[in-house]
Amino acid sequence: MIIYNVTTNIDESIHEEWLIWIKAHIPRVLGTGKFDKATLSRVLVEEDMGGLTYSVQYRSYSRQALDAYYKEDADALRNEGLKKFADKMLAFRTELEIVDEYTVNFK
Repeated sequence: MIIYNVTTNIDESIHEEWLIWIKAHIPRVLGTGKFDKATLSRVLVEEDMGGLTYSVQYRSYSRQALDAYYKEDADALRNEGLKKFADKMLAFRTELEIVDEYTVNFK
């Protein structure tokens, strides 16, 4: 399984508007059918540049599904945020491969 991670630093002046937008945007990304789950997290480290930082981790079904997302959907979905928030946000993307997962089973 591959995680497609988008980390975004948001200027405080648009934080609330961006948060509303991203909560509507995530279901649109999931609606492409290339991911089965997404997690929105706030990064708890203060950035030198200021602003607030968030991470969205989308869990893809496979490498092929993520590649299909890049080819078929990514540009249009990325451009939505760029058009709306332009110079008030900075985003970077990483891919993570899940090697193993562990859970605690309390009985």
